[in-house]
Amino acid sequence: MFGSKSYNYRSFTREHVKNDLAARKMSGPKPGEEAPDFELQSLAGDKVQLSDYAGEKNVVLTFGSATCPMTAGSIRGLNHLYEDYSEEGVEFLFVYVREAHPGDDLPAHRSMNDKADAAELFRDEEEVEMPILLDKLDGKVHRQYGGLPNSTYLIDKSGRVAFRSLWTRPSILEDAIQELLDYQEDSGKEHKVVRGGEDASIPARYGMLYSHRALERGGRRAVREFKEATGTAGRVAVATSRVAEPMVLHPGRAFAAVALTGGVIVGALFAGMKLRERMLQRRSPYYFPRQRTKGETGGYEAVGI
Repeated sequence: MFGSKSYNYRSFTREHVKNDLAARKMSGPKPGEEAPDFELQSLAGDKVQLSDYAGEKNVVLTFGSATCPMTAGSIRGLNHLYEDYSEEGVEFLFVYVREAHPGDDLPAHRSMNDKADAAELFRDEEEVEMPILLDKLDGKVHRQYGGLPNSTYLIDKSGRVAFRSLWTRPSILEDAIQELLDYQEDSGKEHKVVRGGEDASIPARYGMLYSHRALERGGRRAVREFKEATGTAGRVAVATSRVAEPMVLHPGRAFAAVALTGGVIVGALFAGMKLRERMLQRRSPYYFPRQRTKGETGGYEAVGI
């Protein structure tokens, strides 16, 4: 039996990196298949059942946690999608799962109260207005949908998967939502697999821009274990995100400081990240290119989620 202790791991280790590398393909319901039904309680205290939306609304179902860099990188875009589409026949549900990088400040969940406290912190710091649902302590729903740290499923009115992403990318998700809505309006039908059904690409820049913000919520131990598990590339990601994130979130405020302290370097980092993202389209998010030494023909170092 899959217990809550094994699901809510206390420390992030190299073994978790290896486990993620082994998950080359996304498990969980595939495009065109029926989405597993569930009933979870929201932070507001409401009971939410997925099947209640069948025939009424399309559902964007996203999984994540406060200490997940991929969640930190995508949540603001997801908030914008909620603002744009929540009145267009689309329901957004964020399922709060285990901590990707637990630490002293935000440890592994030992009770549902722990999970609720972490979800409230995440909601407040990220200004999340969409409903946040609390998964079971053993991650029952999360595991039904593949167990990845920050996946998203677009479930149409028929209750079937129209599209899914291994890692939540708001721009790609918006295209899928709009294609589904256009099809439903034109055809009068509820189900369609859109945008090829799946996005397996990896937003590598999320790790480089948002690692520090997410890990800092976990605490010093979360940062230390991340670096230990992912090596040099993880240390670079944390250091880079500490500098680059303020520029991304507050470009006007950061402009003067960047100009004085190495704006050219930050610009080069952004260009490099775009190149790396293209190179990593089908690789694990733990992988980040490292500089080759003489005699090497390739190789990647690990960057955690």
